[in-house]
Amino acid sequence: MNWVLRILMQSGISLVLLLLTAWGTLALVYQTLGVTGAIAITAWCLLGIVLQVVLWRGRVISAISSSVLSFAVLLFWWTSLEPSNQRSWASDVAQMSHGEITGSKLTLHNVRNFTWRSDDDFDAVWETRSYDLDQLASVDLITSYWGMPAIAHVLVSFGFNDGRFLTFTVEVRKEQAEAYSEIGGFFKQFELSIVATDERDALRVRTNVRGEDSYLYRIAMPPQAMRTLLVSYVQQANALIEQPRFYNTITANCTTIVFDMVRTIIGGLPADYRLLLTGYLPAYVMSVGGLQEGYSLDELSQRGRFTDRAKAAGEIDDFSWLIRRGVPGVATH
Repeated sequence: MNWVLRILMQSGISLVLLLLTAWGTLALVYQTLGVTGAIAITAWCLLGIVLQVVLWRGRVISAISSSVLSFAVLLFWWTSLEPSNQRSWASDVAQMSHGEITGSKLTLHNVRNFTWRSDDDFDAVWETRSYDLDQLASVDLITSYWGMPAIAHVLVSFGFNDGRFLTFTVEVRKEQAEAYSEIGGFFKQFELSIVATDERDALRVRTNVRGEDSYLYRIAMPPQAMRTLLVSYVQQANALIEQPRFYNTITANCTTIVFDMVRTIIGGLPADYRLLLTGYLPAYVMSVGGLQEGYSLDELSQRGRFTDRAKAAGEIDDFSWLIRRGVPGVATH
């Protein structure tokens, strides 16, 4: 019996050591470069192997104490990593949107208004725009899918009585030539960016250039809540200029950032797995009464799918109204 308990104990410790080795390896992979990085990764993996050998040779205390010490050193390095706004950024996140509010007037700087022909071929334009918060008329949720139905990018678009739409997208702030990685998003590989965009820019790059499938839902939200949400976006964008943040695949992404803002406006919103499986976010919003009443989710999705309408829109001025044609809750234009 003692022999069995000893084997079980060592197996449990071995598993913990293996997980620590794996976590440290990934942290080093995504945060170190060149020869120095290769040496650090190799040394960390060899240390993990040595500690396993020490453990299974019966020197349990030595294995545990050495593991705690080495992991503490790694954590000290890990916590010293700080986000930065000073890197060589990819063009679509090169500028940081920010704004100020005077009375009901919102002035936004670095509103992205690109004309996209491909991911590598575009006309880059950053603008300063002004909006009257008293003329804020609507809020729309957009979900854009590129693969599996459980995962989507989430955007929020604000409509004004003058016919303009302002779209906010929470983005991974990639550096030039850097590719997105879900795993890297757990290991401080990217900073976080909130980009204010012209709606045509933010939506057509996904449907027309990247081949994504996109849906729009009119949100049922009181006017004051809509205004507070828009102001929150501006405040969050401004805060990132003062204090940059790391993107995180789970805790700081295109959905959780928005949810945190909405939760401060509308209390009592429950946490839910659909906040992580972002493709199912419309079902969550419907469950808390946030979508148009009198329709099933399937009907809202079918009528809100604007992929084909966006592809057919060309350069028409009424792009935003065309993609909303037939969407429940949207008045006829």
